Amino acid sequence: MQQPENRPQRYDQLFVGIDTGSIKIPKFQRDFVWNKGQTAELLDSLIKGYPIGTFIYWETMEELRNQKEIGNWELPATPKGYPVSYVLDGQQRITSLYAVRKGVVFTKENGERINYKDIVIDLSQDPDSDDQIVLASANESPAIPVYELLNMDSITAVIETYTGDQIKRLEEYKKRLENYSFSTIIIDHKYSIDVATDVFTRINTGGTTLTLFEIMVAKTYSERRNFDLLQKYNDLTSNIDSEKNLATANYETIRNTIILQCVAICLSGETRRRDILRLDKDEFISSWDTVKESIFAAVDFLRDYIRVPVSNLLPYDVLLVPLTYFFFKYEREPTLQQKKLLTQYFWWASLSSRFSSSVDSNVSSDRRRIERILDGGSPNYRGEEVELTQRALKEHVFSAGDAFSKAILCLYASFRPRSFDTGADVRIDNTWLKRRDSKNYHHFFPISYLKKNGIEDWVANSIMNITIVDEYLNKGKIRAKAPSVYMRPFSEENDEIDETMKSHLIDDLDESGIWRNDYENFLDTRAKRVLEELEKRLPPKL
Repeated sequence: MQQPENRPQRYDQLFVGIDTGSIKIPKFQRDFVWNKGQTAELLDSLIKGYPIGTFIYWETMEELRNQKEIGNWELPATPKGYPVSYVLDGQQRITSLYAVRKGVVFTKENGERINYKDIVIDLSQDPDSDDQIVLASANESPAIPVYELLNMDSITAVIETYTGDQIKRLEEYKKRLENYSFSTIIIDHKYSIDVATDVFTRINTGGTTLTLFEIMVAKTYSERRNFDLLQKYNDLTSNIDSEKNLATANYETIRNTIILQCVAICLSGETRRRDILRLDKDEFISSWDTVKESIFAAVDFLRDYIRVPVSNLLPYDVLLVPLTYFFFKYEREPTLQQKKLLTQYFWWASLSSRFSSSVDSNVSSDRRRIERILDGGSPNYRGEEVELTQRALKEHVFSAGDAFSKAILCLYASFRPRSFDTGADVRIDNTWLKRRDSKNYHHFFPISYLKKNGIEDWVANSIMNITIVDEYLNKGKIRAKAPSVYMRPFSEENDEIDETMKSHLIDDLDESGIWRNDYENFLDTRAKRVLEELEKRLPPKL
């Protein structure tokens, strides 16, 4: 890449471009965030001649999602056929300066109005004072709004309002603001958006680096085709009655980067950052609805066939990517054999720490496994088999964020656990499953009870000691009681207690040692049962 061009600009020059539509502020996910205090400090730095950082523009003919207004001030469109310079670095700074110049009023969601005409220069201060001269609002000292100073044609317009010394200071402040030399760097139009933002990311040492999703939101925006990726993602993950979405399926926590990877693997077969950035804009927009339906098909498969009821239980949400690829390529109902092979892949990937590292290369490798299923064959797992033992299951410490723990929770959930007291299905919800101390995660032998009996916490917190129950049951009826104590009323009230406990992979209350409060026996019998079920689901060993 050639060295970018540095073009110093004065205060007026910065805003002529915005006023004519040739400079635009790309609208990623973040909105204008600077308050009047921060803006006052910025203007104070200008008056004192302090450096405020460099504005970085990307000059291009591409259309990006951009700000249509700043507060109550509507911004003009770019004339057709003309290039536009997008502000990649310095968005908050240039927006703040523009807001003051135009006297913008922002109305926040709570109804609070922020008027940038309120920012003033304290005329009692010397221009070279160490104290802050520009204030967010007027105090008792004589002052002039910065908006008024910047927009007056001549100081003579206020000559009767201020004293002679104050007029001299006004002239000095106006000159310093209007003559301040802003450093601006122009990235040439021949470079693509991924190069432009990569330059921005490497140079930027303050503020927040643009995310991949933010870049793609800007890159894929099209007014002509009525496509806004941010809105599409929000619609996809929000509960909108009029449209099928992930929220109604309890899969609304899928990250936006996963959705981008789903699009990328369907269009290019790869999911790396550079592969996503290279996606053709028109092809991305044209394929969106088809990929979205493939995502829905993958979610339906996870919910209805593998029985993972909510997205927070997924060991890795990236598992959605290869499954989406399958349904994108196979536009009909999978055969029973294909469902079996996809199920084996899910459990193998979930239990093998598959996506704990090298995610992109592993997704690429697994795409080839999915293609084997599409072609009617079986994937090869030779040398990568999952080795499980009862002891390993017993000794695995439960953590709500741990992929292996989540895989076991998926197994528990697949049996549609029932409430101990009524036998009704336990409600499993994303909002309840985010934390290790969620009331839905019940230690069948309560930790407090085990601790009183000399059992160490890590032993008590075995994943084999976890069951999924309703919150009120855990908090209101079980607490820290011994299993033989809290289970007795349930066994008397619930006529189907044996079937209820089988839904938790606890086949026999007597053999499990529950009536004897035998924790070691409980872990052994449950680990044996869990291992049996996992081995049914994993690919056969060769």
